Amino acid sequence: MGKTLLEVQNLKKYFNTPAGQLHAVDGLNFKLEEGTTLGIVGESGCGKSTAGRTILKLIEPTDGKIIFDGEDITNYSRRQMRKLRTEMQIIFQDPFSSLDPRKNVMQLISEPMIEHKMYKTKAEVEAHTLELMKIVGLAERYMNVYPHELDGGRRQRIGVARALAVNPKLIICDEPVSALDVSIQAQILNLLRELQRDRGLTFIFITHDLSVVKYFSDEIAVMYLGQMVEKADADELFANPIHPYTKALLSAIPIPVVGKEKPQRKLIKGEITSPVNLPDECRFAKRCEEYCESCNHGNPPLREVRPGHFVACHQCV
Repeated sequence: MGKTLLEVQNLKKYFNTPAGQLHAVDGLNFKLEEGTTLGIVGESGCGKSTAGRTILKLIEPTDGKIIFDGEDITNYSRRQMRKLRTEMQIIFQDPFSSLDPRKNVMQLISEPMIEHKMYKTKAEVEAHTLELMKIVGLAERYMNVYPHELDGGRRQRIGVARALAVNPKLIICDEPVSALDVSIQAQILNLLRELQRDRGLTFIFITHDLSVVKYFSDEIAVMYLGQMVEKADADELFANPIHPYTKALLSAIPIPVVGKEKPQRKLIKGEITSPVNLPDECRFAKRCEEYCESCNHGNPPLREVRPGHFVACHQCV
């Protein structure tokens, strides 16, 4: 067991709407060891991106605790969080909209260093910026180029370089390759793995692509309607999925091998339960093939059914 860098306890984020409270994130619990990767997967609207932003306190949590490097940062002010921004960074999904179109590559990558006063002279900032460009695979000739002149892969490399600029311990990757071509996805993922190996970085990798998350993660958490329904080591989750929702997600992964037997596709039928004013029952019950009467009697908590394998299901426990 390594050192725990991040611990999330009963984390909740609700939004007030005219119809009531929308439960975007509802009771997340997990620990993340230094130098490892937790993958968070789930369909659009399950709350995975909101969870990432709440952990970084880009949006304030409604309830729960966020413990980073042994310190409870849940109630930190903006001034206190500003000091932590050098240790916690994010790579956004869209590499174009997350970059200032009025700044060139040199200015974009050096901006975090200047903002946090990491170097005393302009020459030091420039030298470190060029070093980062080399690390993430951006040729020096792009230093005076603007984002609109680059392709998606190079833009995302700028996003990676900006996150690395302040030497963080934790990086939250919010679907960093979903907007990229497959070949560029592989380049970015290989780059992130190399950086983790060389710098001991810790990642939370948010995605809806299960093939990507298996390749990149040590542990995988599956989210549905704001809650974690299954969590296990990556190999264990793929070999022995337990929750009906996880089984359905895994069955949808295409197998690009001719002649190989494909598993039977598990179709998820029915409508998604509204995340506003949720009843105290299993949130997947209305779409579940294994539904039983007990599913209506309380929302199942996440329980350990095998060593390191957690599931939230009345039928599976």
